[in-house]
Amino acid sequence: MDKAQAPLQAAARRAPASGSGSTLNFKQIFTQYKILALLVAIAVIWAFFSWKTDGGFTSARNLSNLMRQMSVTGILACGMVFVIIAGEIDLSVGSLLGLLGGAAAVLDVTHHLPLPLSMAIVLASGLLLGFVNGYLTAYAGIPSFIVGLGGMLAYRGIVLGITGGATIAPISPEFEQLGQAYLPPTFGIVLGVVLFALAAVLAVRQRANQVRHKLPVIALWRSLFRVALTGIVLAGFIATFNSYEGIPLPVLILLVLLGVFSYIAKQTVFGRRIYAVGSNMEATRLSGINVRAVKLWIFGLMGLMCALAGLINTARLAAGSPSAGTSGELDVIAACFIGGTSMRGGAGTVHGALVGALVMASLDNGMSMLDVDTYWQMIVKGAILTLAVWLDVATRSGRR
Repeated sequence: MDKAQAPLQAAARRAPASGSGSTLNFKQIFTQYKILALLVAIAVIWAFFSWKTDGGFTSARNLSNLMRQMSVTGILACGMVFVIIAGEIDLSVGSLLGLLGGAAAVLDVTHHLPLPLSMAIVLASGLLLGFVNGYLTAYAGIPSFIVGLGGMLAYRGIVLGITGGATIAPISPEFEQLGQAYLPPTFGIVLGVVLFALAAVLAVRQRANQVRHKLPVIALWRSLFRVALTGIVLAGFIATFNSYEGIPLPVLILLVLLGVFSYIAKQTVFGRRIYAVGSNMEATRLSGINVRAVKLWIFGLMGLMCALAGLINTARLAAGSPSAGTSGELDVIAACFIGGTSMRGGAGTVHGALVGALVMASLDNGMSMLDVDTYWQMIVKGAILTLAVWLDVATRSGRR
């Protein structure tokens, strides 16, 4: 057994098992039903905006646009959730997205490079810059907050330099397809069936692993309810997308990343080490794990996600904008905290972060449709971020 997994398993054995006869308090209820509570909150948000827009918010066209908009934040959240679980933070992701998206536009419009070559250069650059952030944090000993703050300023300055402060357009039609293409309806149906089957298999496998390792096991009806709810949500979204033009390509990319990053977090040694580093970095180091290398790769993945999000954002807008990604880091960090990632590190899930990203995108989209003043939009999102962190502190106090 991986030494890094021992502290996590010990903590899980100390946790009260559901159905043990003890009375659930607010902390336990919130922790167990966190994602369900977020889904209910999303339903309330959608119902409110649908009412205020006479159904326009929940139209198939707007929901399709909403999911494409959310995909950029969601891609960044896939990387950011690992960074926060490890006890670090990266404030440069919005500026890095803008830099790499702008660079992609320059390579496409100015230098006319083939799309595969442009994408390879941008993705490699993102991975490299992520490693730079990771090296400065893990090996040079600079706090990640300062590294991210410096990167936020430096990357924004570089993108202004390479674009001359002007929008770079028009990009090639092939590039546009990356952010604007739709999948055929038949593909959407097949994808929905595959995802539902995968969710069921993972639920069975998780339950079997919990029994085998003598960890607390949730009630069977709750497992069945989660799988059924997943099927209902998938069916609803597939039907909605197919009633418009099909599943947007960025949404498919996001779903693939959800599967990949969830697998890394739950099924790999590297994933267990991320949680171990965030839970107790010193104990993890003393157990023989190279904590610095873990952090280096986490930031490398974050840079890679910035590159991919920058490509999709530029393709979605059909132009490279020097202001792209402005304040994007705040939306991503808020999405992770709303989705249950602990600000103290050591806890969080990829799917929770994506649900948080959907909350933030829904608020942005709905308030924009209602023509809410920008300052009110900032106030609302700031209040929700504060509430999410408060709930994290309230539900985790005394447990670590």
